[in-house]
Amino acid sequence: MKLEGQVRIPSGCAIAAVISREGRKMSGEKIIESMRPMHDRSNGLGGGFAAYGIYPEYRDLYALHFFFNERATRKNCEIFLKERFEIVKSEIVPTRKIKEITDEPIIWRYFVSPLRSVLASMQLDEKEFVARTVMKINTEMPGAYVFSSGKNMGTFKAVGFPEDVGIFYRLDEYEGYAWTAHGRYPTNTPGWWGGAHPFTLLDYSVVHNGEISSYDANRRFIEMFGYKCTLQTDTEVITYIMDYLLRVQKLNLKEAANVIAAPFWSTIAAKSDDAERERLKYLRTVFPSLLITGPFSIVFGFDGGIMALNDRLKLRSMVVGEKDDKVYIASEEAAIRVMDPDVENIYAPAGGEPVIVRVKDGMF
Repeated sequence: MKLEGQVRIPSGCAIAAVISREGRKMSGEKIIESMRPMHDRSNGLGGGFAAYGIYPEYRDLYALHFFFNERATRKNCEIFLKERFEIVKSEIVPTRKIKEITDEPIIWRYFVSPLRSVLASMQLDEKEFVARTVMKINTEMPGAYVFSSGKNMGTFKAVGFPEDVGIFYRLDEYEGYAWTAHGRYPTNTPGWWGGAHPFTLLDYSVVHNGEISSYDANRRFIEMFGYKCTLQTDTEVITYIMDYLLRVQKLNLKEAANVIAAPFWSTIAAKSDDAERERLKYLRTVFPSLLITGPFSIVFGFDGGIMALNDRLKLRSMVVGEKDDKVYIASEEAAIRVMDPDVENIYAPAGGEPVIVRVKDGMF
């Protein structure tokens, strides 16, 4: 039997990301390679990637990625979709058969546009309608699971090590202006295809290293607003919190970060800027149930950018590097140097301080 100190116990999960400020397209090859030096942070029970800008020919359509347990489930779900959307394209997601990835479900994607007549009858805007549709499918249709639902972006995930998942999904054949990646080391839930990261809703995606102790409080609050947390995993609730704060409450990214990784009251009281102090007090007072406690580092992807954020005590590792128009983020510096050996300005962001990177307007 191995004793403590004789085996490496990494601080769970690996995350990585790269974005081009100029909107230059990159294949998925480098982000796949970045996960190899962090192999021991995963245990083979989940790996995945999110890519932005990969569907330019369908940029105005929602790309719905599905897992189906059988053909009949897909047929029934397609009938439901046709009642709500115009389906412009329907196809199996291309994969590459490799021995490391087994027991795959049916993996399908639809490029769709909400029917205007349905939007009018339900009196909903497009995004709210799509979000509700995703929730309905994932909670009421056994055997069907929507794991990606944004425009001009897509999530690709599976049970396996991330470097194998990337090869399985042929991500070297896609090109995007931003990529995020995750290698999973689940602690509370079994590994299954839908439970791998990234977790997404619309164009928002989250990869997460850590474990939040506030899960139940966060979940109970967010489910009052129509979200359904069906997977008992903390990353799912983080995704819905960000959607609620940004899309529904119209906060900006910095404000959302100040909600989920809120400064301590003593830190707020010490602020010399009166306006900043009052703003932080307001956010802590209005959204107390959305404070995320416990160790975490996340990369949050969205249409046109990414945000990296540590918990306020910085209990999980995360480093950032830059070179030319590219910004790199990862759990370990080694992962960044695989993507670019000559990377510059390597630094570790402070706890609770978001790193927000946006693509220049009009560049993608």
